[in-house]
Amino acid sequence: MYHSARLFTRLYTFSNKTKDLDTAIQLFKRLQKNYKTHSLADDALYRIGEIYYKYKKDPAQAYLELIKLDRQFPSGDMRAKAKKMKDTLSILLRKKNNKQKKLADQKKTGLIKVRKLRHWSTSNYTRVVIDLDGPIKYDFHVLKADKNHKKPQRLYLDLKHTVITSQAKKEIIIKDGLLQRARAGQYNKNTVRVVLDMDRIGEWTPFHLYEPFRIVVDVKKITKKSDKNKRTYIKPKSPVDFKRNANSDQKQNISLRQLFGLKVERIVIDPGHGGKDPGCSIKNGRFKEKDIVLNLAKALKKKIEKETKCKVFLTRNKDVYLSLEKRTAIANIKKADLFISLHVNAHTNKRVSGIETYFLDMAVDERSVWVAARENAISGKTLSGLRNIINDLVLNNKFYESSQLAHAVQEGMISQIKINHRNIKDLGVKQAPFYVLIGAQMPSILVEIGFLTNSTEMKRLVNKKYQARLIKGICKGIKEYVECNNQDFIGG
Repeated sequence: MYHSARLFTRLYTFSNKTKDLDTAIQLFKRLQKNYKTHSLADDALYRIGEIYYKYKKDPAQAYLELIKLDRQFPSGDMRAKAKKMKDTLSILLRKKNNKQKKLADQKKTGLIKVRKLRHWSTSNYTRVVIDLDGPIKYDFHVLKADKNHKKPQRLYLDLKHTVITSQAKKEIIIKDGLLQRARAGQYNKNTVRVVLDMDRIGEWTPFHLYEPFRIVVDVKKITKKSDKNKRTYIKPKSPVDFKRNANSDQKQNISLRQLFGLKVERIVIDPGHGGKDPGCSIKNGRFKEKDIVLNLAKALKKKIEKETKCKVFLTRNKDVYLSLEKRTAIANIKKADLFISLHVNAHTNKRVSGIETYFLDMAVDERSVWVAARENAISGKTLSGLRNIINDLVLNNKFYESSQLAHAVQEGMISQIKINHRNIKDLGVKQAPFYVLIGAQMPSILVEIGFLTNSTEMKRLVNKKYQARLIKGICKGIKEYVECNNQDFIGG
């Protein structure tokens, strides 16, 4: 009876029919009821709890079944396993109850809570983030300075159908030469107003991100029209191949690079994930994405500084958690000329392998959507809401230059690794809406160095010699890009 129930449970993983699970539960219950003194009676109760937890996604019922096990079999050999599962379930149930309570509160008032204001800043750039409990609509306005009442120029956002929490009411004193402060208040019964007081006139860009929903406002110093280093953007009509054709019009290439003003001196490398966010992991957490990319980033920093005259910064140099919006803010604050985010890929199909590089734009294929959703830690469905944001921001994210950099780095990696490995799959350069690239004020790319879920690539990714080849390839691409653009910039 016990083994029959186990077989029906296993059958469900192939048939996906709930009747197979129901049959398994009935068999387990009959065993537990009719053979209470048998050594498998407590095992049967445990398996019922496991079915409700793993397959029926009903943690509350699973918890009840495990409580029965405790009461009916106080000296049973399944108590230790049952306790471990109960601990996991209690955390899930607590989170679920909190979420339900939050939704109930919102339903009562019909309002979304404004939780907190955060910021990162320098004298030339400030990023303010507004954390909320859910998606909302908002308006963005500018008020001119009022000298008569000694009020500075102000940017303000009206957040529709919202209510402010006590934590969000706290005023943030910034005084970085660009913004004086950020403050939030209940403007009327269903609108929260967030105000940014400015010290001097600047450029501003508002956008929002999902899961959790937050609004980001980037404010930067306006560059003078006479500024020789002012960067201009021209979007190509088709994807750009980085390789320069010897027969192409050299003058046209140089004039374009002069127009872009792409002298590269400062680079920010972003090791993905970190701290409470391990990224993808296998072997029961023995190998984690956050550790692999951090080691790679540290070595890559040394390599780039040795091979080029560029100064390199890391968004993190230890195992700490950084939000996606903070990573880009660090790059902007450092006034980076390039931003490179390093990641390790994963897939449900263990046979999938390869190396690919992304730049910011809407995804053009289903797998790119899946990769972006995983790295953004959101659902693929939510990505559709990013279309307007990406369309508005792609100009500021240096589409043309990012495409060039992505091709250079991808080709650099493949060329170096193919020297020692034959079966390397080149997945190419792609575009997708990665949160970590949104708002970057310089050419930016995201590199997926391989699949941790593929056994062959997993062994390579944790091998120091293979990592050295990857580093050499990435550095080769960056160096080629830097030398090409810097030479043309100086020579013009």
